[in-house]
This record gives sequence, structure tokens and C-alpha cells, in this order.
Amino acid sequence: MTDEPAGSSVSRRKFLTATGSIGAVGLAGCTQSGSGGDGNGGDGDLSGTIDIAGSSTVFPLATAMAERFQSQHSEVDINLQSTGSGGGFANHFCPGRTDFNNASRPIQPEEEEACSSNDVTPVELTVATDALTVVVNNDNDWVDCLTVDQLREIWSAESPPATWSDVNDDWPDRELELYGPTDASGTYDYFIEAILGEEGAGHRQDYSATEQDRTIIQGVEGSEGAIGYLGFAYYSQNQDRVRALGIDDGDGCVDPSLETARSGEYTPLSRPLFTYAKQASLAEDHVAEFARFWLENSTSQEIVAEEVGYVPLNDEDQSEAMDRLETAIENAQG
Repeated sequence: MTDEPAGSSVSRRKFLTATGSIGAVGLAGCTQSGSGGDGNGGDGDLSGTIDIAGSSTVFPLATAMAERFQSQHSEVDINLQSTGSGGGFANHFCPGRTDFNNASRPIQPEEEEACSSNDVTPVELTVATDALTVVVNNDNDWVDCLTVDQLREIWSAESPPATWSDVNDDWPDRELELYGPTDASGTYDYFIEAILGEEGAGHRQDYSATEQDRTIIQGVEGSEGAIGYLGFAYYSQNQDRVRALGIDDGDGCVDPSLETARSGEYTPLSRPLFTYAKQASLAEDHVAEFARFWLENSTSQEIVAEEVGYVPLNDEDQSEAMDRLETAIENAQG
């Protein structure tokens, strides 16, 4: 892990394991004023407020970027909430209450329509790649890898198994105890798309659902028969507490890691991560400069991979995202 950025008062490990329970996080020097701000100048004297909601998966990456940006621009206040991708779009971004919405899956057509009805134009910016990770208890000594079919069977609403032996006769007759994100989460949506299938029976509902990734870690840690899924960053900060399973998508078992996500081997659970900027907010210099700062650092191995635990963008993807951002800034400020 890298050293903490200037102005940070909590270690990254403690931050990732603790802040999942906090609904709204005020970063160093933050206020609770409304979206946008006034009194902007050049890079040296930016000021104003930036409001961000959305994905718990993108939350630690957004926090790392916000901390660094604020260390350079102390007059910019950044309010950051972990609400889930869908919750952020529905309750904050599309109603026009936030400047950015973090998301662990693409914006949905109905969300675009809701944004449009409020004259909110979302600007999609890819910021990293995640390896969605399936975890079990450290005392689970009967499984190291699941096939996609087994993972689908465990989480499907159609005839869901009650015990591990229901999935595989060689496994113990121990109750399956499941932990995962709520239906407001982009991780939940992505899991349905990648594992259960859009036309399938749906996601079983007899599980402990939470928007707090640390609660998933705690639940799996506390029960030998438990299984859960969450973003790789939270697993990577808690590898001593739970154990990750490999996934076999037909070509053999592949463990989740930054390397296998980057290479494309870890299928089907590698996924892009996004932040969506409100185009109108980009008319404000401090908002536009923060968006540029995030993308400029999206290729950083130190920040994105070593500190947070995701795969940084390559130069081509960064350039594409930056072009999209600059066009949106020109439209907003022109």
C-alpha cells in the first residue's frame, strides 16, 4: 500500500473497512452546502462545492481522487456519499442534486429518461476495471473454485439450494448463508447480467442484502457456511478475513486479481467502473478541473491499483474518456 495523501487523517485499510457504514462522508474541509459553487478562478484558486453519490464499489476510488484534489485545492469542498449506483441515479443525480454519480455498471435507459426529464445530461467516464469477487469463510475447506453454472445455481431464485451439498454431493451438508449487495447496487445488477442472465429466474431474495461492503465481509467472516460477492477493492483490503474463490467460465479456474482482470482472463466477472458527470456542472471550473484530475490519474498504478485495488485505465481508454470530457466541458462552458 502507498502512503496516505497529504491531508488524509485515516489509513486506507481502516478507511475501506470502516466507511461502508457511513451514509455521507465529509472529506477533509467539506461542508454540506448544495451542488455547484461560486467564486471560481484558475487552477491555483479554485473554490466551490462538489457533490458526488453512487456506487459503493467506486466509492474508495472516488475518495482517493477527492483527497488528492483537495490537498491541492483546499477551497474546494467535496461531499461524497455511498448510495449504490441505482440509488445515486434515482435519488441524487437525475433529480439534479449531485454533480457526479459513481456507477459499477452503465446507466440504464430508464435512468437516462429520468435525467432528461430534469434537464440533466450525464457524461459517461470510464475510470477503472474491477474484478467482482466471490468470497467464502476462511474455514471453508471444501471449495476453491466455482463454475459459472454452480454460481448461478447458488444465487438463482429458481429452486435455490439450501445447503452446500445441494450444489455438490461431495460438499458438506452445511447451510448456505448468503451475503450480497441490495438491488440498488450496480454490483447486484452486473451479477444478474453476467451470472444469472437477464431472462433468468432472477436473483434469490433469501440472503442478507446490504449496501455496505464491510457488512458482507463481516457476515462471511462470521459463518463457516457463508458466501458473498463484492468489488475486488474491498476484498483486497480484507484478504486475511475471507477467502476468494476462483471462477471457471469453461476454460478452467481463474482467480480474481488485477492481472487476470487486466488480461481479460477473469470472465465473466471483470467489469468497467464509471463516474457520470452532470454536463451543466462542468460549466463550473472547479467541477471541470476535478473531472480532468480524476481522468489524468486514472492510469496511475500507485493510486488505482496499489492504493485502492482496481485496474487502471490504459492510455487508449484514458484518451477516449478525456476526449468525451473535453467535449462536454466545451458544450457546458461555451
